[in-house]
Amino acid sequence: MEKTIQNANSKVPPSEGFREAYILHLADSSLILSHRNSEWCGHGPVLEQDIAITNISLDLLGLARNYYQYAAELIGDTDEDKLAYLRTEREFKNLLLVEQPNIDWAQTILRQYLFSQFQFFLQEQLQHNDDKKLAAIAEKSQKETRYHIRWSGEWVIRLGNGTEESHDRMINAIN
Repeated sequence: MEKTIQNANSKVPPSEGFREAYILHLADSSLILSHRNSEWCGHGPVLEQDIAITNISLDLLGLARNYYQYAAELIGDTDEDKLAYLRTEREFKNLLLVEQPNIDWAQTILRQYLFSQFQFFLQEQLQHNDDKKLAAIAEKSQKETRYHIRWSGEWVIRLGNGTEESHDRMINAIN
């Protein structure tokens, strides 16, 4: 019996290698954002926020590792390090959002908030996936993702409702 992907309107047979490519996409997005956020290590606006964004970076790196390990298992004859560090930049299939440079704190916070919201809803759906390993990774990461949403969401509000300068920076980040 042929496996199919179902949506509201049709059944589409998955293409060969789709699952591996999709898991690499998830891993790449988490890895790149982890690296982007880690650029703030030692440079955050205050020590508490420096530590918080660094911890989020580590959470994302751990999630990326889980995805890379699973992708390596599916692909065979490779490992997580080769997938994460021995591909060219053109071979990465991450979301473009996570590549955006750290222009300022507001931009970084908004990017983290948007990514975390996206990731939360994605993980919620992946928990019901027929692929039990993918579902388990999604379920395991939900607690951390909730924290990322809460933390970055509080900062979006704080900056948006703060001084005129912080408000302007948040508006510029949105634009």
